[in-house]
Amino acid sequence: MSKRTKAELLLVAATFFWGATFVIVKSALSDASPLLFVALRFLLAGLLMWWVMARGRIERKALLPSLLLGTMLFAGFALQTWGLLYTTPSKSAFVTGFSVILVPLISIFSGYRLSRGNTAAAGLGLAGLYFLVLPSGIGVVNRGDLLTLFAAISFAIHIVLLGLYARRISFMQLAPGQVLVVGTIAILAAPFGPATALHWTSRLVFAVVVTAIFATAFAFSAQVWAQQYTPPAHTALIFALEPVFALLTSLVVTGEHLGRNEYFGFALILAGMIISERWGGTMPAPVEG
Repeated sequence: MSKRTKAELLLVAATFFWGATFVIVKSALSDASPLLFVALRFLLAGLLMWWVMARGRIERKALLPSLLLGTMLFAGFALQTWGLLYTTPSKSAFVTGFSVILVPLISIFSGYRLSRGNTAAAGLGLAGLYFLVLPSGIGVVNRGDLLTLFAAISFAIHIVLLGLYARRISFMQLAPGQVLVVGTIAILAAPFGPATALHWTSRLVFAVVVTAIFATAFAFSAQVWAQQYTPPAHTALIFALEPVFALLTSLVVTGEHLGRNEYFGFALILAGMIISERWGGTMPAPVEG
């Protein structure tokens, strides 16, 4: 099996864990405030990765990239987790998936030329967001959907930055470094958040352990390693499966009820993701270091 095949299989596995754990996180927020949950999840994962992957040390050249990547990841996960207090797991996943469409738009500032495919994808994505979060007009916008939209912007910036650093710095340093930054910022910010509730229940412990090991330590290590061997278009197209996995999990586990407008919005965003990565052109390759 080639490294590229292994990389893409690992990305599918990582995407599955990201999608499937939306329901778990939603449930855990009954026992922990968003920032405390993010802190527990990422500190546990970061310490595990730091010990296993980085052998207890982070090289100096990895510090600044880890700080930048970790800051954007923190913003994304804090906003996404906070948004889950007010919206459903499947809607959160599809709005988050809009980041795949945002990546080429943000990359314009680094010299990337927007193609017709990207333009069409952005239009479909915006239309899909309308049907998801504005079904009855601006007056009933769900604050969870808006928080998640800002999370999608943060994730898109993270993907662009990771494209710059993934081939310059060893994933054994970059992966644990960015995750530790997320956990550190979250624990420092927790006292200033809207709530600091923490009730140790079996449900919370299960959520922290599963998300820390599978959706954080494994998933982000796989992403950083895999982006060395697979084209960005393939990577982002695989990420488009995340909201599909989240929707299926939510339907099976919670029996979530969806309206016609929401299904239509999901379909438009998914179509935009696929068009963006199938006909949107190739993203610029990271600079070799």
